[in-house]
Amino acid sequence: MSISVTMPRMSDTMEQGTVVKWHVKEGDTIAPGDVLADIETDKATMELEAFDEGRIAKLAASEGSNVSVGDLIVVIAEEGEDLAEAASSAGSASSAPKAKAEGSSDSASSSATATATTTAAPSSNGTNNGSGNGSGSDSDRIFASPLARKIASERGIDLASVSGSGPSGRVVKKDVEQAAPGQAAASAPATAPQAAAPAPMPISTELENRNVPLSNMRGTIARRLVQSKTTIPHYQVTVSVRLDALMDLRSQLNEQLAAQRVKLSVNDFLVRACALAMHQHPFINSSWNDNGPSIDLHKDVNIGVAVSLPAERGGGLVVATIRSADAQGLRTISSETKRLAKKAREKGLTPEEMSDSTFTISNLGMFGVDHFTAIINPPNAAILAVGAAVQKPFIETDEDGEHELVIGHEMSMTMSSDHRIIDGAMAAEYLSTVRELLESPASLLV
Repeated sequence: MSISVTMPRMSDTMEQGTVVKWHVKEGDTIAPGDVLADIETDKATMELEAFDEGRIAKLAASEGSNVSVGDLIVVIAEEGEDLAEAASSAGSASSAPKAKAEGSSDSASSSATATATTTAAPSSNGTNNGSGNGSGSDSDRIFASPLARKIASERGIDLASVSGSGPSGRVVKKDVEQAAPGQAAASAPATAPQAAAPAPMPISTELENRNVPLSNMRGTIARRLVQSKTTIPHYQVTVSVRLDALMDLRSQLNEQLAAQRVKLSVNDFLVRACALAMHQHPFINSSWNDNGPSIDLHKDVNIGVAVSLPAERGGGLVVATIRSADAQGLRTISSETKRLAKKAREKGLTPEEMSDSTFTISNLGMFGVDHFTAIINPPNAAILAVGAAVQKPFIETDEDGEHELVIGHEMSMTMSSDHRIIDGAMAAEYLSTVRELLESPASLLV
């Protein structure tokens, strides 16, 4: 029985996708985990992964074409099946099962929800042979991601005993990790396939007059930022922070942790300080609710860290989420931030890694920027724009009242806030708490 692969819904707002590039051609043999195509959505360019083995019978969409969610894009012939028959018997786009959005919150200005699904064409008895681990003539066929199969094999776990939480009941990594050998795993949140980086934008060494069409992701960024700026009453509050004590503590810790290959950044201290300060200022960790209207205070403190993508990968911006940052130590925050930033620039982040942020930090200090303002990342109530730690002269007074000119490090922080939720005094008090934590950094270690 041939397998009809339809355009999956890779984000909660996606209506159609663009086939940027096919990585296979008709007649190719494929296996689970093989990348079939690069699909550009309204938020990112992602890899469409094969979940079944067989041969490519038909590429139903050409490169560069826009395909509506649920429309046929490729037909896979199973072992022993004639390619021509598989191609001709494939269901049309209108009759093929449509991918359902698993739907995480659209929390980042360029976040993504990747749900790459392959669905089998309905059989003559009405049973969907590719629906997962359900009953039917193919009930003994286990649908699992390649990584899940690998982990299950290493741990001696019977995949037949594991309940799949992925698309169409597919067994994914988290399902296997939560399962004991020979036992069924508890239901876990779906893990989507990793997203590919956006296609490169054309770069020329000479200036020229030209028109560059917007990619789906860049178009979405533009719409969301305009929506944020025009519907949220922004205002900014700026404070400066002395970083000398923090720089000294960071240097000592990095020297002691060098053997463990741990290197803390100023941003790691900043993430923890912002997270801890939420306990004293809960309205900063909130969202506006149009139903009522009202304000939603959040229990979890999830700090979003803005990550810029390189120009050769299409540019753009994603927000990686450090979950429960108030409960994480500096070492964990550091390793998680580095992991997410590296993955975002090389492969792309999963929806879970980009969703549910409650506060965002945008740091341009590494580019030598002293001060800037940022646009709020809905549904957050605020975003913190951080500049570089710059050396400046300061006049200090010792215990005897004597004045001394010293050179120290100072960093500027500007918070853009939603005035419907946060008034000026509230923003100032929160930033004052963050400044106190950064200027007395030992408090961030406990």
